[in-house]
Amino acid sequence: MRVWLDDLRPAPEGWAHALTQAEAIGLLESGDVTEISLDHDLGEPESEVGSGYGVACWIEEHAAVGDLAPLAWAIHSANPVGRERMRAALVAAVGFWERR
Repeated sequence: MRVWLDDLRPAPEGWAHALTQAEAIGLLESGDVTEISLDHDLGEPESEVGSGYGVACWIEEHAAVGDLAPLAWAIHSANPVGRERMRAALVAAVGFWERR
């Protein structure tokens, strides 16, 4: 399954659309995700929908403990600071997968 995390942009054809951090993590927990594309900003800053960074950190943490299979990832966020933070977490996840 390919997951598109974004609260505004429509998902490309063939992608499961997650609108919140919790929805994306729920799909990742299914074990069926092979690819994910992340937006950083989800909803209003004071909302409880989370962020793409929260998903990237979840991926990094689960890659570190070995209970998440490697997956392809992309970042489609327009937020430059958020993009860099997500990229750093995902690059760290790749490092954990490569060391297995």
